[in-house]
Amino acid sequence: MSDKLLITNVSVARMGGSDSPYDLLHNAALLIDGARIAWVGPMSQVAPDWADIPRIDGDGRLLSPGLIDCHTHLVHGGDRAREFEMRLNGASYQEVARAGGGIVSTVRDTRAASEETLLADALRRADALIAEGATTLEIKSGYGLDVETELKMLRVARAVAMHRPIRVCTSFLGAHATPPEYKGRDDAYIDEVCIPALRAAHEAGLADAVDGFCEGIAFSPDQMARVFDVARELGLPVKLHAEQLSNLGGAAMAAGYGAMSADHIEYLDTDGVRALAEAGSVGVLLPGAFYTLHETQAPPVQALRDHGVPMALATDLNPGSSPLNSLLLTMNMGCTLFRLTPEEALRGTTVNAARALGLHDCGVIAPGMRADLALWDVSEPAELSYRIGFNPLHRRIFGGQA
Repeated sequence: MSDKLLITNVSVARMGGSDSPYDLLHNAALLIDGARIAWVGPMSQVAPDWADIPRIDGDGRLLSPGLIDCHTHLVHGGDRAREFEMRLNGASYQEVARAGGGIVSTVRDTRAASEETLLADALRRADALIAEGATTLEIKSGYGLDVETELKMLRVARAVAMHRPIRVCTSFLGAHATPPEYKGRDDAYIDEVCIPALRAAHEAGLADAVDGFCEGIAFSPDQMARVFDVARELGLPVKLHAEQLSNLGGAAMAAGYGAMSADHIEYLDTDGVRALAEAGSVGVLLPGAFYTLHETQAPPVQALRDHGVPMALATDLNPGSSPLNSLLLTMNMGCTLFRLTPEEALRGTTVNAARALGLHDCGVIAPGMRADLALWDVSEPAELSYRIGFNPLHRRIFGGQA
């Protein structure tokens, strides 16, 4: 059986660094050899001796890199639909919390769930993303808040890639919140639970990166720096939930550690933008949380553009603030809520999302890159961001396998 595949008669959104929009190549073809892209170019340059290679006739469709969701909380127990309903019926956040809702409920359900249950639920969520052309996912821990459950979540995240044709990058998010048993003792939680869990996750090979939530309702920049110091000692890259609800300077602090990304960043100021630019960090925009929480302050998109900070888009899929399970809808929301262009939205779910995960072998279409591709029933790339509630995926290719 041939390990080569030729895709013909397509427009290719290569998403490289050319000045042309989308780095778009019309009337093109692409050759896959094994799990890698071997060649991409005009149909007129397809070699005659490729006639016997198995092929897919794209029939004028659009070929793009496979989509990348670079910020998810895909592994978790239970849901929070009931508290969603309570809030819409007038309950305050305090009333929801007193009724056992909020992150405490997700921590409780995640601790109680078996790995088998967590995996079955995670696979259903992953399937929805795969069906929309996703080929890479990031999955965080952060709903265990004890050593055992944080490791359990990361094992499940690793297992997703064993059960589905999807690449998974894991992030240790032990500094997500302080659990009820440590209420009012944030520093003790960091020292006694979070850092030991991080060391255990690294020793078990379960963490690709370290994340945290730097916010008034979570952890301070100084507390996060202590976690990042350990990440640096272990050789793990960092990223940070920062400036979502206020400006504590978390993004600038993370940039000082060479963070791969700062995520949310609605309240990011000019100094923070400059710090990200100087560090080469990606700004990850999460319109699902902005929408769900009825926020009004959008991220400083124009400042990010002006300073050359790459912008990624992600679902932030989680049971509370962003129960969003669609990258295509995320792209539309990035355009409608944050005024991104459709090209910025596609870059945000391909090349810039790869950069936010520290990946250098995907997110663009070029020889030598992974053959993670999506073939779409559209003629123009903007259509991927334009439609709402419509999935134009024709075919997905993962590691050269169609």
